[in-house]
Amino acid sequence: MGMATPAARLTPSGDGPSRPSHSRGLFDREILGRAAVGALLKLDPRVQIRNPVMFVVLVGTVVTLLEAAFRPTVFSWSITVWLLLTVLFANFAEAVAEGRGKAQAEALRRTRSDTMARRVAKDGSEQPVTSAELRRGDLVVCEAGDLIPSDGEIREGIASVDESAITGESAPVIRESGGDRSAVTGGTKVLSDRIVIEITAERGQTFMDRMISLVEGANRQRTPNEIALTILLAALTIVFLPVVVSLYPFARYAGGSVSVVVLVALLVCLIPTTIGALLSAIGIAGMDRMVQRNVLAMSGRAVEAAGDVQTLLLDKTGTITLGNRMASAFIPVGRHRDRELAQTALLSSLADETPEGRSIVTLAKERFEIEDRGAPPSATFVPFSATTRMSGLDLDGHQIRKGAAEAVQTWVIGQGGQVPADLEPIVTELARAGATPLVVADGQEILGVIELKDVVKPGIRDRFAELRRAGIRTVMITGDNPLTAAAIAQEAGVDDFLAEATPEAKMALIRQEQTGGKLVAMTGDGTNDAPALAQADVGLAMNTGTTAAKEAGNMVDLDSNPTKLIEVVEVGKQLLITRGALTTFSIANDVAKYFAIIPALFAATYPQLQALNIMRLHSPQSAVLSAVIFNALVIVALIPLALRGVRWRPSGSASVLRRNVLVYGVGGIITPFIGIKLIDLLLTAIHLY
Repeated sequence: MGMATPAARLTPSGDGPSRPSHSRGLFDREILGRAAVGALLKLDPRVQIRNPVMFVVLVGTVVTLLEAAFRPTVFSWSITVWLLLTVLFANFAEAVAEGRGKAQAEALRRTRSDTMARRVAKDGSEQPVTSAELRRGDLVVCEAGDLIPSDGEIREGIASVDESAITGESAPVIRESGGDRSAVTGGTKVLSDRIVIEITAERGQTFMDRMISLVEGANRQRTPNEIALTILLAALTIVFLPVVVSLYPFARYAGGSVSVVVLVALLVCLIPTTIGALLSAIGIAGMDRMVQRNVLAMSGRAVEAAGDVQTLLLDKTGTITLGNRMASAFIPVGRHRDRELAQTALLSSLADETPEGRSIVTLAKERFEIEDRGAPPSATFVPFSATTRMSGLDLDGHQIRKGAAEAVQTWVIGQGGQVPADLEPIVTELARAGATPLVVADGQEILGVIELKDVVKPGIRDRFAELRRAGIRTVMITGDNPLTAAAIAQEAGVDDFLAEATPEAKMALIRQEQTGGKLVAMTGDGTNDAPALAQADVGLAMNTGTTAAKEAGNMVDLDSNPTKLIEVVEVGKQLLITRGALTTFSIANDVAKYFAIIPALFAATYPQLQALNIMRLHSPQSAVLSAVIFNALVIVALIPLALRGVRWRPSGSASVLRRNVLVYGVGGIITPFIGIKLIDLLLTAIHLY
């Protein structure tokens, strides 16, 4: 299964664009330096107004600055400095989150240049042009050694392509016209043969352009949940604003006085500054974690939806099973024996480098301890071809073949042989059970059948059990018959399955789940998957798939690993849990500050408030300043948690809520009591108050 990788950085790779590497830590020195500058630039009111909570803090800082300038005291200047630091720390958190993506984007921009292309003219001639001149619908020719100038679909030919610039994987892949493996990405490199590509993207809208836009982070659109939380925080701020302002005439009426600086400090400590400061950073970091897993999310909405997914549709092949059918049994026919069949099958597979061929050799050696001495020098190998549907070798007068049952039977009859009576029932039974039968023949004699079948991935059953504990229902999608599908579903531990799946059946299943109020996620790579990918709340398209599939989905997996959908759900849940945990901490945090500031300010006027003075702080001024300092420092302390995210453990919503209340709710109340008291003791020790 795909594993999460550390933080990614883009570094040069050969002649093509940069590819993802994984060396930058959470706090890279270069990123921190840029974030410090970015924190200052974000003091622009036009930037700050997008965050209502921090905008209020900035306005309060200006008010206290004017008060300190006209009536300078150590207290007023101290409050002003720490309020400014509160805004800067909030800006710094967002800038650090953006910085990692910007570093990746800059590396891509440095290495992305206008690639030369050979455009096919109407008369069939080839014209040299730059990639900037290409438009949707143009045909270009690429040969071995050429960089593919833009995103497109192969219309003619087949080629080996190096996609390490996009996926980071060095192994080349095969791309060919027709089918679901025809899409190519700009910036990748052709390693062999000649292909004709139809350009499918306009300039500035290529896959690489979208990747740059994503990893920058700063231009991302806020998600619905984030917007809703921002509105809630703004509402809380608006509620506290008149309350704090009304304290000034209230104090005068009671015979006391409260300075403007104290009122501003009180307002800042009472409004939810902690979550307000970290909210944007949490969202950007969530997108960044998706990039670390080589997943391109078209919007933050998709990442957020992944966290709320309740139904997971997973393809059987490549996701639940290994994808390559492996040899599992040798079934002899007629008078032949299984050892004889295994030995002949091993010889026929010595030059077969496919996973199936290697599995035949492995099974023969393991089950019958047949020694693999390699192919004799006199052997002539017969490669597989789509025409004959067979492969094998000729050795010392023997013609050994293995392949599709019908093809081998026809070949044997052509050699003057006969088909054993017990062959057809064995082939039919294996096919009905979902296995692939390969028939082995030696000249005029059919020796038997090799059973190839899907193998369920190790550990996938435990993974599905974890998802079940989290309240996520898993459904296996397969083209197999119901009998085969049921057997694999039971072995894998999925909750349900859809057999003999057609595009219409997938759509119907997704709509049925959504009608029940559930959010649905699925993977796909073919044009026939496009409607279902578009209908699903989270559609993860494979990068190796067709352009139609990638345009229909709202996420693209650069590694083309269908199992990645499980990780996508985990990242989405981590984003939501992190936001919820820090919101709980922030609100609980503010409750504790009431006990620090309110008694200190009004206990002299109303002695009854001394009962709330639990912390026994040194003086009213010390209490206010300690609360403001703690309010600023707690933002810095929580930046790593906001960027890394709260660890997600498979569990139900009730368990998550209980954990939030106990860890971040209770912790959010206790921490300020300890922190503010320690700061008060420090201020007293240095005789500042």
